[in-house]
Amino acid sequence: MADTKSKAPVSTQTNARGIPVAPFVDNVSDYVSSREDVEPTLRSFQEMISKYQFMEVNTQRRGQGLREKIPDIQKTLEMVRFLKMRKQSSSDADLETNFELNDTLYARASVSTADMEEVYLWLGANVMLAYPLDEAETMLSEKLEAAESSLFNCEEDLEFLREQITTLEVATARVYNWDVVQRRKDKAEGKDTK
Repeated sequence: MADTKSKAPVSTQTNARGIPVAPFVDNVSDYVSSREDVEPTLRSFQEMISKYQFMEVNTQRRGQGLREKIPDIQKTLEMVRFLKMRKQSSSDADLETNFELNDTLYARASVSTADMEEVYLWLGANVMLAYPLDEAETMLSEKLEAAESSLFNCEEDLEFLREQITTLEVATARVYNWDVVQRRKDKAEGKDTK
């Protein structure tokens, strides 16, 4: 007949982005109903730790990509704002500038501020689109805000994942230590079957 003692309920709580909360094992004997449950429980904890570590690596990569992308968006937004400011000023003088063609190659250009109506922005995947200055500023501002929000979420998720990994490592140690104590008790009582 199956043991009617049930395991502690598995948590269905998640963080704001759906990452599940690791189970906290306060009392091992409530969580593990018998010594036969120890190995499957330890395997389950190790599997969960591996999943959290996988999520941690992916979140770190996503955060690193955002940290590299944000300065580029900020620089582009500053340039669009500068062009808008130059267009709005009553100066008819042309804008003399050097622009980057490649990492080590620059070209000199003269841009008429009177004719400045739009900018061309790289969107990625070898796609460039023309935007009116106002639309470009709005789009870049929204993109910067979304990237900064995503970076904040990544950092928050990394902290959360580290906490869950630590919780599971502690739970693993508790279950293992409980099993060791139970084996010693069984050996002392002469019940050792292994």
